[in-house]
Amino acid sequence: MAKKADVMIENMAPGTIERLGLGYEAIRAVNPGIIYAQVKGFGEGSPYEKNLAFDMIAQACGGTMSITGEPDGPPIKPGPSLGDTGTGMTMAISILGALYERRATGKGRRLQVAMQDAMLHYIRIAFQAQAASGQAARRNGSRSATAVAPAGIFPCAPGGPNDWVYVFARQVDHWHRLLKVLGREDLIGNSDYDTPKARGERIAEINAMVTDWTQRRDKHEAMRVIGGAGVPAGAVLDTMELMNEPSFEERGILQVMDHPSGPFKMPSWPVRFDGRPPKLAPAPLLGQHSTQVFGDWLGMSAGDVDALRKEGVI
Repeated sequence: MAKKADVMIENMAPGTIERLGLGYEAIRAVNPGIIYAQVKGFGEGSPYEKNLAFDMIAQACGGTMSITGEPDGPPIKPGPSLGDTGTGMTMAISILGALYERRATGKGRRLQVAMQDAMLHYIRIAFQAQAASGQAARRNGSRSATAVAPAGIFPCAPGGPNDWVYVFARQVDHWHRLLKVLGREDLIGNSDYDTPKARGERIAEINAMVTDWTQRRDKHEAMRVIGGAGVPAGAVLDTMELMNEPSFEERGILQVMDHPSGPFKMPSWPVRFDGRPPKLAPAPLLGQHSTQVFGDWLGMSAGDVDALRKEGVI
């Protein structure tokens, strides 16, 4: 298979693929043009390169947990699977780049990415904050990494666990538009409030001003009014609200997949190709394509494939 493949990907425990005799040098010997991709928890040369890792380990060691949570609380693992999916995205992009390069050079590539290393890519703003302050980036809850106001979540009616709206008005024009929404046009042009630095010194006062307005409205109205005024604002939507939002299905962002076990609605690939995301299809079931791979691709007879199946090899 490796001799005929364009790409080989492995993310086994450190040293496993080499013990199986399928390390990079062995594969390159039979296919010099192979794109050989490896994902590990920790990078080659790291003092922890032989350690095992999962998503949460990468997030702990890669810095994302250290900047997530309230300033006076413990580190918190971000909800998204940044360690898994985020690392996979960096590798997928690199594979595509290597394949494109191979069209011109004919040469393969060995690609390696560590989950810990990939996390540094996703916290570049935290490193920016550290460079500015000279200290490790702090946890800021839902606020921006930089001390500006308003920049965070504000409570909305009726006060449920996700009845919040995020408002971010750092730019002076956004701030002025927000003041009009709040009915505080008297502060427009006031030097005590007109710059991010000045507002950073009055965070509690400004947050109280915004909260007084938002808590008298539900999050959808708050987002419509503030966003409609030209101020970045977003209601905190939970997974059920997102799943039940009809516009996602109308636009193909959520699709009902025809799965062998029955219809299943889930997010699709979000990029639109000529106006529509690609049609969602189920991943292959275990062994679904064994006959095609071993027969059509590798030229094995039907009897040989059946023998492998009976022996439990496939």
